[in-house]
Amino acid sequence: MAKQYDVLFRLLLLGDSGVGKTVCYGRCTDNEFQPISHLHHLGVDFKMKTLLIDGIKVRIQIWDTAGQERYQTITKQYYRRAQGIFLVYDITSERSFQHIMKWASDVDEYAPDKVQKILVGNKSDEVDKRQVATEQGVKLAKAYGMDFFETSAFTNHNISETFTRLAEQVLAANKKDLDLLRTSINDELNLAALEEEEGLCDSAAGDQHKGCWC
Repeated sequence: MAKQYDVLFRLLLLGDSGVGKTVCYGRCTDNEFQPISHLHHLGVDFKMKTLLIDGIKVRIQIWDTAGQERYQTITKQYYRRAQGIFLVYDITSERSFQHIMKWASDVDEYAPDKVQKILVGNKSDEVDKRQVATEQGVKLAKAYGMDFFETSAFTNHNISETFTRLAEQVLAANKKDLDLLRTSINDELNLAALEEEEGLCDSAAGDQHKGCWC
């Protein structure tokens, strides 16, 4: 049976309630748009997706978190296990954009130092309701040293590109560890092959030695 993936990474979606985190990850994993009113979301949930990046099968475990204050204690427990984090706001909500600084602060406090982050402005299809200019997102992302994408789960705009980009960044950040792991595995395989070869040689030498006394 072929191996389903080479490496597993955990990605976390953070942002205020209602910015569209759940529909984004539903669109990414299932290619479906399911309005939030039809979703029953309590605290955290996750889905899986496998991507092929530079010949490596990368399985991403995408954790969707509730934005409500009452779930903060629960969701913060997941920060330290994440290798990548999406900071999501709603372009039709200036308030959700302003709260990104608070979410970023929480990430700095609770997430690993090597965690990769991307800023996401969701609901880009709702142009008439826009309250946050694209330039504001670009500026904030630059200030935090993050990539920036505007997305729409409704039209599927930039969804795949956003998730793939964060997976690429996480893979690059963990490449050294991955290379060490692969070297270790190869060394073990080479050692096993060498031991097997030596065993065959010893066996053959023994048979030859026995043959001399016959």
